[in-house]
Amino acid sequence: MISQRTSAFRKAFDHLPLRIQEQARGAFIQFSRDTQHPSLEFKQVHPSQPIYSARVSRDYRALAYRREDHWVWFWIGPHSTYDNLLTRL
Repeated sequence: MISQRTSAFRKAFDHLPLRIQEQARGAFIQFSRDTQHPSLEFKQVHPSQPIYSARVSRDYRALAYRREDHWVWFWIGPHSTYDNLLTRL
């Protein structure tokens, strides 16, 4: 499995509180070991496009799209923004 981050993701990540950055790193380590680990609440969030969500913490989420066995992480941020973003996907 290949996993990469877009420049937009990296920029958003850099603006997160340090505590959330640490939790995000932990979530991505867990994702690389087991994409279906219950703590990630990993799921497809678009009915027809391969767009998925992973839980970073109670209040933060990350989004990726899938191309075969390749994950491209394109967004990370607070759950309130995540809810708005999902309505626009």
